[in-house]
Order: sequence, then structure tokens, then C-alpha cells
Amino acid sequence: MDADNEGPIALPPVSLAVRTPLYEQIGASVRDAVSSGRLQPGDVLPSFRRLARELRVAIITVRRAYEDLEHEGILCRRQGTGTFVAEDAVERCRAARADRAEGLLAASLAEAREAGLSDRAWLARARELVRDEGA
Repeated sequence: MDADNEGPIALPPVSLAVRTPLYEQIGASVRDAVSSGRLQPGDVLPSFRRLARELRVAIITVRRAYEDLEHEGILCRRQGTGTFVAEDAVERCRAARADRAEGLLAASLAEAREAGLSDRAWLARARELVRDEGA
């Protein structure tokens, strides 16, 4: 497969209006695609040039996003063949999301305490939310 001409997904557009740097927006989109199963281990990603053209960003922006994802073990590059989703990318993305969820829970508890909610009341509300979501 020619990595410059094909790729399994189209990433959502990036925006300068968002405070998050463009390369981080690209990385988040790739992580979401991996976590959701839209990207599978071994899938090829568009070349730097192609994705930069599609997203209307500088090639260096895409390169930075891909390099960060490679450093995290989500992507791997093979000279002359392209950039691929790593074999254990799904597990890495899900572990990162679980860590983020835990951080959000801790922040939620801290916010609830600052608002005067007791731990028991916060936990009761969390249980209601879980029940309401059908989990």
C-alpha cells in the first residue's frame, strides 16, 4: 500500500480556535481512532505530507504528532513503507484513557469537597450517574 496515497481513516479537522496545539489535536484524534477500533494494529496512516495537506497544517505539525505517538508506542515507522499503528496500541490508548478517567474522578471529588459536598453524597451521586448510564 502506498502510504502517500492511501490510509484507513480521515481524521477530524484541527482548529486554531482551540487552545490545544495542533499537533496535540492530531495525536488525540489518532488515539481516539485507535481506542474506538477505527484504526487497528498494522493499519497504515497517511504520510506526513498527505495528512498535512488534508488538515491544512504544516508538515512539521504532523511530524511532531507522529513522533509523539511513536514515542508513546502507539505508532511505528518503517523506513520506505510508512507509519503504522503499533501492535499494542489499543492497550496503550486504553490504559492512558483509564489514567485520565482516574484523574478526572480525583478532580471531581476535590471539586465536590470544595463545594461542600460530603464524600458520601459525592459517591451517591456517582452511583446514580453510573446507574442512569446503564453501566
